[in-house]
Amino acid sequence: MQILNDASIKFLEQYLNNAAPTGYEAGGQKIWMDYLRPYVDTFITDTYGTAVGVINPDAPFKVVIEGHSDEISWYVNYISDDGLIYVIRNGGSDHQIAPSKWVNIHTKKGIVKGVFGWPAIHTRKSGKEETPKLDNIFIDVGAKDKKGVEELGVHVGCVITYPDQFHILNENKFVCRAIDNRAGGFMIAEVARLIKENKKELPFGLYITNSVQEEVGLRGAEMITQTLQPDLAIVTDVCHDTTTPMINKKEQGHTKIGDGPVISYAPAVHNLLRERIIETAEAKDIPFQRLASSRFTGTDTDAFAYSNGGVASALISLPLRYMHTTVEMVQKEDVENVIRLIYETLLTIKPEDSFSYFD
Repeated sequence: MQILNDASIKFLEQYLNNAAPTGYEAGGQKIWMDYLRPYVDTFITDTYGTAVGVINPDAPFKVVIEGHSDEISWYVNYISDDGLIYVIRNGGSDHQIAPSKWVNIHTKKGIVKGVFGWPAIHTRKSGKEETPKLDNIFIDVGAKDKKGVEELGVHVGCVITYPDQFHILNENKFVCRAIDNRAGGFMIAEVARLIKENKKELPFGLYITNSVQEEVGLRGAEMITQTLQPDLAIVTDVCHDTTTPMINKKEQGHTKIGDGPVISYAPAVHNLLRERIIETAEAKDIPFQRLASSRFTGTDTDAFAYSNGGVASALISLPLRYMHTTVEMVQKEDVENVIRLIYETLLTIKPEDSFSYFD
């Protein structure tokens, strides 16, 4: 079964290139909904912008497949008298990668371009160099003073994103900012497409859920699960490729791009649903990896699992290199296999499946 096609890749590129920082996801959600529209029966949206495409909305048994739509960013926090802009995080933005990066500052007048400046190497003292920190990185928009910055439409509270665009590296590596976790929304949309194109009739309602505000505490999932009240949830997010330098595999586990979807073990992950996913992978010859989390997964799985008196939830992750940078990297075959694994697992689920430890 062919998974990705030219239209899929075109959608992925458009979706990734669009800025959708935490709290400002609406533009990306509209792109996502436009792509998903032919493959679902209806949509549900909520106050803060989570979008849900629904197949079989009248079915009493409800299954969620979920990703999150937001990306990390910065806020303008302070403008100095000499026109330099200091920032605070919106999500887990990495201060160490900021120097020398271009930025887009989103204002009511449109995008204002700027750069994260940094002192030239000639001016720094060898052995006593300052490292980039949240209190010393700054943005220069080319204005001579604070008034000049404000005349451009920049003010405290403006959100700031990186403009880095989608590339395919060495034929099968997708590289961009915001793959965490725009890839999740992409993959669940592809699952819906395959269900429609392959004329699969599901015996339950399927809620293809693209949640907002994951990067600041799983907030979108926390809200939408109360609205949907699902019976099952399969969440997809990214996890680390731990084979790149300076990562301790004894602490982080061993997962690698190219080796397949990553299936998580954690208290929030329902053991019976996870085993159903593993059995499906084995039956369909889909390669997979295993990852153990400690107290929590740190993904929307936690929000779904502990809602509504408990929702049987599982996590399928896409291994990714260089998380929360502008060069996040995943492998095409892994993307396809996550899609396959979710799709094939859904085809095994029936409303009479209780996923109860006591039946």
